[in-house]
Amino acid sequence: MTISKISEVEFGETLPAFQPDTTMPNVRRFAKAAGWEGGRFTDHDHARKEGLPGALVPGIMSQGFLSAMIHHWAPAAQIKNVDTVFRAPVIVDQVYSISGVVTDIDLDSGRVEIDLTVTNEANETRVFGTAKVLLPI
Repeated sequence: MTISKISEVEFGETLPAFQPDTTMPNVRRFAKAAGWEGGRFTDHDHARKEGLPGALVPGIMSQGFLSAMIHHWAPAAQIKNVDTVFRAPVIVDQVYSISGVVTDIDLDSGRVEIDLTVTNEANETRVFGTAKVLLPI
């Protein structure tokens, strides 16, 4: 269900799950646009030589995926803040699922807080955080 205003939001509501495109071609496009074309983001072998388990999805790209999930759920949402904690690397070419749960609603101001989680196929939390968004009243 797409949300268009604050009165449509329910406490505890689960946002539709979102599977981001973490393939190497997509991450390379992002890294090039951001000016971060170093091997840690664009080459698995180079990243492993740096002691990483593989090429990393940049953290800011993960935050972009979180924001995209929110906008799929509520296209009119104004994202005011996305606060994240990176518990473990998000590795390029692996499958991830992004989820969100509404944890606070202020009907008078249109403010909604959403707990966010990025998990891998083993259901391990890689990134978690909270978003504060405004919806039309």
